[in-house]
Amino acid sequence: MPHPEPTPEDWRELLASWQYPDNFSGGTRRQRRQAKRRHRQDVRRRSADWVREERRRDPIRPTCALVGVVLVLAVGAGVRYLSTPASDAPAPPAAAPAAPGPQADDGNPVPATPTAAAPPEAVGTTDPEAVAVAAIRAYLARNPVQDGDHTASVHRAAPFMTRSLVRNLIASSDPAFGRLVSRGGISTVRTVTLKPAGNSLPVDTPLRIWRTVTATVDVAGYEDYSEDVTLNTEVVSTSTGWRVSRILGL
Repeated sequence: MPHPEPTPEDWRELLASWQYPDNFSGGTRRQRRQAKRRHRQDVRRRSADWVREERRRDPIRPTCALVGVVLVLAVGAGVRYLSTPASDAPAPPAAAPAAPGPQADDGNPVPATPTAAAPPEAVGTTDPEAVAVAAIRAYLARNPVQDGDHTASVHRAAPFMTRSLVRNLIASSDPAFGRLVSRGGISTVRTVTLKPAGNSLPVDTPLRIWRTVTATVDVAGYEDYSEDVTLNTEVVSTSTGWRVSRILGL
């Protein structure tokens, strides 16, 4: 006579008969892992024994086989979840808050570069002449080995430049950087002086000034030397302060 198909009460009785350990708090971590592994193996063995016995009594119908497989998988997952102490569960790493970067004239963050150094300290954007000095000082201080190309110094000077100037400098080549590479040099800016631009450039207005900036640059490389670099800079007033918008002489 065929064995009757298990009822929901039979399934609940079967589940209730499998008692899980209260905890695995005793012993070392290795001993706890071994105890959990032995318990899972025992659960799987008893599950297989029960299925074999049911097959012997009455061939399992396809629907019953599907239910049995799902039940065994669910019991295995439950044992793994219930038998894992909270102290052994790995905690998800906390995401570090991103530090705010420098902003350009439109208030958007300036693209960062892995080799960019911090901008000169204690330099704001309320004094247009100080902005011109800071931009040129940051742009002309270079270490080709660390920087990789001239765009690294563009990023260092970016907090004192308009976004359009930053984009133009990044898109353009810089022969001075190529000469520095060919000489194996590292440049540092010793001094920066500025004066009003000559009559060939527009006069100052409340929203724009032109300044001639002269930087004394020391180069250490195959041969140590110093040179004076003279540039004409246009500094404009923006919604977030003064920014260098054009550089003539690069």
